[in-house]
Amino acid sequence: MKNIDILDSTLRDGSQGEGISYSVQDKIHIVQALDELGVKYIEAGNPGSNPKDMEFFALARDLKLKNSSLVAFGSTRRKDSSCAEDANLQSLLAAETKDVVIFGKSWDFQATEILHASLEQNLEMIRDTCEYLTKHNRNVIFDAEHFFTGFQQNRDYALKSLRAALDGGATVLNLCETKGGCMPGDVRKAVAEVVHEYSSGAIIGIHTHNDSGLAVANSIIAVEEGATHVQGVLLGFGERTGNANLSTIIADLQLKMDCRCIPQENIKMLTPICKRIAEITNIPLEAGMPYVGQNAFAHKAGMHIDAVLKNPSAYEHISPETVGNERVFLMSEVAGRSMIIEKIKKFDSSITKNSPVVADIVKKVKELEHEGYQFEGADGSFELLVRKEIGKYRPFFNLCYYKTSGENPRIEKDLYSFAQIKIDVDGHFQIAAGEGNGPVNALDNALRQALMPFYPSVSEIHLIDYKVRVLDGKSATASRVRVLIESSDGKDSWTTMGVSCDVVEASWLAIVDSIEYKLIKDIEKRYQKLL
Repeated sequence: MKNIDILDSTLRDGSQGEGISYSVQDKIHIVQALDELGVKYIEAGNPGSNPKDMEFFALARDLKLKNSSLVAFGSTRRKDSSCAEDANLQSLLAAETKDVVIFGKSWDFQATEILHASLEQNLEMIRDTCEYLTKHNRNVIFDAEHFFTGFQQNRDYALKSLRAALDGGATVLNLCETKGGCMPGDVRKAVAEVVHEYSSGAIIGIHTHNDSGLAVANSIIAVEEGATHVQGVLLGFGERTGNANLSTIIADLQLKMDCRCIPQENIKMLTPICKRIAEITNIPLEAGMPYVGQNAFAHKAGMHIDAVLKNPSAYEHISPETVGNERVFLMSEVAGRSMIIEKIKKFDSSITKNSPVVADIVKKVKELEHEGYQFEGADGSFELLVRKEIGKYRPFFNLCYYKTSGENPRIEKDLYSFAQIKIDVDGHFQIAAGEGNGPVNALDNALRQALMPFYPSVSEIHLIDYKVRVLDGKSATASRVRVLIESSDGKDSWTTMGVSCDVVEASWLAIVDSIEYKLIKDIEKRYQKLL
């Protein structure tokens, strides 16, 4: 089994993605999650670039990591200063990480036109920087920026940049496909030559970007040609179209190519760790992401579902449990009875395919989908529907009324809507009010206020995503709409929906389903602990 060193750059390269911004505490939590997964290196930022990263590295000294090493990132010395005078390099040393990543120019164009240095000056900057850090007892990973473009345009100079880093003491020569435009054949050719030339003196690595949709493929090809160090971002986000997706690369290499990227027993943690990092990053985990997405093992067509129920290998390349994911059967008019039976087994194992209630559920689903519901994207609402049909449901509250109103112009910034609600919980009436930046937000706040005295765990629920789709554009503002919301309690996520000609009512239906789904799951978890 070949060992592959994984360097995760979520906190450096990934943080350059649009809308991504981490607090120092966020960075600490992500480091802990990646350490739990078991990657070898965590590139945690550039201590010389901003005060936040400097603060992080100061706090990170006290972290007790079991599997990973923190890595500080920086550039070669400036052309007009010595290493001892270079503030960036001094910040790297001050970070006190055993391992450092230094990037330098491997493309002659970048050296002369961007740095305005001579070709020899650039090589001296690379050599001097690696040597200086090595003498200060740092393990140097050299990121050869724009290596593949440089290799195509001036092969000899690109190779000389690697030689300069190696002569300076770098232990890893990492080939960066910085623009993300290389085709697999070009990557294969360049990596093969570098491995042949330099692998006896250094570890060869790969760092790819996804501008041509080939970041994962090019990383895999580099490993095939002898690279044993792979860089990327666990969920693939980053500048422009993103970085190589490490969740896919780790699974591909470890499950299909006889490589060891993380401890073998940790591969089942891949999906939960990805969900945790998405949660900290405040982004939805892409449903279609290989291995870890919620649709990675989802089946909709009736024929597919029937086959998977008989033998999962009919349509699944691995068992979802291997990577900590789960099989999902999507409810729709094409799903068939096999899927419904599979769902019902969670609540009542005595029901068979020929039970009358199955036909009732199929009929109900088709009626609701005709009205605009689409249960394949709303697992929570579908589960509640099944529970209601088989008698495994009791409402947690009854609505007496709600009212919403608005003010324009706004009386305060981000505040122009108000809601009042009255509910009945087992004969106890509760009235509450809420305000927000829209009627749905105000109504959601009011409902939470009313429910909190009875169900405190409602406070754990927060919205991840909210979508509204117009179902009948011909009716203009009187059109029926479908509202889909994704919710989370920090551990699990679920999706619910509502359909109405009134967007507030459709939102209300989705919110109520979301809250009831959470409360049902809480009851079941408490029951399981008692068993």
